[in-house]
Amino acid sequence: MALRDELLKSIWHAFTALDVDKSGKVSKSQLKVLSHNLCTVMNIPHDPVALEEHFKDDDEGPVSNQGYMPYLNKFILDKVKDNFNRQDFNKMCWTLSYRKNLEQNELKICNDDAFKIWCIFNFLSEDRYPLIIVTEEIEYFLRKLTEAMGGSWVEERFEDYKLQLNSKQQCLNAWELISLVGSGHFSKGMDHQTLSMGIGEVYQELILDVLKQGYMMKKGHKRKNWTERWFVLKPNTISYYVGEDLAEKKGDVLLDGNCSVEHLQDKEGKKCLFLIKSSQKSFEISASDKKKKQEWIQAVQNCVTLLRQGRPAPHREARQKRRELRLKQQAEQEELELRMRELQIANEAKQHELENMRKALEEAAANAAEEEKRRLQTQTELQDRYRRDLEREKLVRQQIEKNLAEKSTELEQYLQRVHELEDMYRQLEHALEDERRARQDEEIIRKLQTRLLEEEAKKRAELEQIHLQQKQAISVTVAEKEELEKERLAKESALQAAMKQLEQLELERQGALEQYETVKKKLETATNNTKTWKHKVAEHEGLLRLIQPGAKGQQNITNWGPAAFSEAELSLREKQWQETKNQAT
Repeated sequence: MALRDELLKSIWHAFTALDVDKSGKVSKSQLKVLSHNLCTVMNIPHDPVALEEHFKDDDEGPVSNQGYMPYLNKFILDKVKDNFNRQDFNKMCWTLSYRKNLEQNELKICNDDAFKIWCIFNFLSEDRYPLIIVTEEIEYFLRKLTEAMGGSWVEERFEDYKLQLNSKQQCLNAWELISLVGSGHFSKGMDHQTLSMGIGEVYQELILDVLKQGYMMKKGHKRKNWTERWFVLKPNTISYYVGEDLAEKKGDVLLDGNCSVEHLQDKEGKKCLFLIKSSQKSFEISASDKKKKQEWIQAVQNCVTLLRQGRPAPHREARQKRRELRLKQQAEQEELELRMRELQIANEAKQHELENMRKALEEAAANAAEEEKRRLQTQTELQDRYRRDLEREKLVRQQIEKNLAEKSTELEQYLQRVHELEDMYRQLEHALEDERRARQDEEIIRKLQTRLLEEEAKKRAELEQIHLQQKQAISVTVAEKEELEKERLAKESALQAAMKQLEQLELERQGALEQYETVKKKLETATNNTKTWKHKVAEHEGLLRLIQPGAKGQQNITNWGPAAFSEAELSLREKQWQETKNQAT
């Protein structure tokens, strides 16, 4: 532990004792006295005037622990050196604090023993404020104390106390630790003197760093005589005194990494000899027996080894290891608690999820039961409905079978009628074919009649032309008249010939007319046959619509009979004949 940390613990007790109303603040006048005493006991030079100026009364009021720390660090702790009596420093802080916190009337220990326990508490306490000592360090101190008193450690007693301690808290403050030791709970059967000696021995080891002490014979350097001395072994020195009360110190053996311890042969009537070699002197020492000789040699060698390795005293190193182990365990515990909290949160979430799932399952089960009930009810209704439908279907099937039988009979009749209709259709096709042929014959006759009428019109035009030429011939001269007469005779001859041709054409037209009448009769016959078949088909389901002959327009009648051309064609021909006649005139 660093010197600053050790000093701060004692100063904290003094500051806390000055805080009478426990507000966390101390008046400046008290802090001034405390600072003066600290500087005095630690041999720190200070200016009383500056101290008065710093802690003069003003309106700011008392100072808290945090407010006092800057001054304490700057003007005291930063200047302190390890050249003062720590016991006097601790005594000063103890004197300020024990009167307020310690009820000594109920204790079985004296004030000096309480002070030593208070110093041991500061050594073993944790480096956090307010200062406390954990159960592990309490057990370590009580074990040391029991061993120093020569007693046996009762594990069950401490376990019972630890259970009581854990039920309230897991640590003690300095005054509770003093009360615990002073109550004699762990020193039953021991008198007050034994308890005091045990406390003193533990105090010397832990606080004064006394690793070993006892009487041995030392050989003088000048007179070479053997004198009994009280030796005290510390990590870097071996001090020897006239007596164990440490009243008169005779000298020191400074230890360092270069020191060594050697066994010596018995001589000069002295036994159990060993030699301690330091950088300055060598010391011949005689122990009372071989066991103590070996213990002292081993203890000195351990100190030299620690100095070579730069390690602290064994009890300080052990304390540091325990603290590191506790910090590691605390970190692991915090990590474990964190993981436990995370697991707990996850578990709660899982429980919540499971609860939701359970509710969902219960709801699903209820829904399933309700659905099963509805399904059974629906199934029953469907069965009843299917049974009614089945009965209805049987009746319908019977009706259908009955209807099917009737339909079969009707189908047979219908097929018979179809066969009859097919026969009629074939006969109708034959009649239609006859009608088509008759129409073709009619068309041929019409074309022939048209050709004859055209030839007739052409001959008429020639006759008109001849008549016009005759009229022209009358008006010419006689010579021309004679010539014309000849021409007239010739034309008359031609006219006679044309008349004969007209007569011939008339005869041919009469023949064509007779043929037309014959074809007309055939067409009327075919039309009558078609109408007859149409009525028959209409009587048989009305499935066919017969093709009837188109309506005929009003026919033109000429001198030689019905004409084969229309009224428009006749008007056109008359117009052309009139134009030709006018041109001839």
